[in-house]
Amino acid sequence: MLAPMRIDFTKMHGVGNDFVVFDAPADESLLQPERLRTLADRRTGIGFDQALVLQKPRRPDTAVFYRIFNADGDEVEQCGNGARCIAALLQRRGLAANGAVTLDSPAGIIRARIGPAALVSVDMGVPNFDPASLPFEAPREADGYPLEVAGRTLEIGAVSIGNPHAVLTVPAVESAPVATLGPAIEHHARFPKRVNAGFLEIVTRAEVRLRVYERGVGETHSCGTGACAAVAVGRRRGLLGSEVRVLVRGGELRVNWTGPGEHIWLTGPAEVSFEGHVEV
Repeated sequence: MLAPMRIDFTKMHGVGNDFVVFDAPADESLLQPERLRTLADRRTGIGFDQALVLQKPRRPDTAVFYRIFNADGDEVEQCGNGARCIAALLQRRGLAANGAVTLDSPAGIIRARIGPAALVSVDMGVPNFDPASLPFEAPREADGYPLEVAGRTLEIGAVSIGNPHAVLTVPAVESAPVATLGPAIEHHARFPKRVNAGFLEIVTRAEVRLRVYERGVGETHSCGTGACAAVAVGRRRGLLGSEVRVLVRGGELRVNWTGPGEHIWLTGPAEVSFEGHVEV
């Protein structure tokens, strides 16, 4: 049996993608999967899509190093909405001079800008379309890949935004079979570390609708890296412009990407829901 442990936390969300944020405990047994799953339970715990754990900076030019754990307890590489929430929280703590702050993460450096109306923008780096970066088993890099799922052949785009994404274009996201195809894509054998599955509806060159089935979580109200991945795949195919509104179930995000080799930016609100403490 693990001894009970008290933690102070901040509950935050970015357009419905919700997080529990806390400073790294001295006893890292809190980060064991079973304890995180207890916290993630929406009936008996706090409830969250991801836990964001803040550690002391590892580089002198950054304010914090953060780790990301999905609701199933698995540690993952990156979280766009999570990065935006951390930047907003650091501003509340007085660590974002002139509305700017630099974060460090398992996927690398994230630069953030905090604007008016709780809008936070983060530089998510350069989208990586190399299949090995996800990883994804494919003979070569391509705009699209056939994927056998549930007895049918789908065409997906694949890209890493610090974490792996498969993007499927659909006629309408509301009728897309997210609940069935999402987990089938997530656990497909060609993605040895699993994958986030995005369902993309292109409305115009400047507006899309998106639903994302996140690995280790299920469908979420929003996914920041998923929004970046969807825009990157759509723009690479010549279907989207450089500034795109991404409509998700929790609200609206904005993605800016001028094209291959350039950094992709994610913008949206980041809000505190409440603060508290819990014993686990």
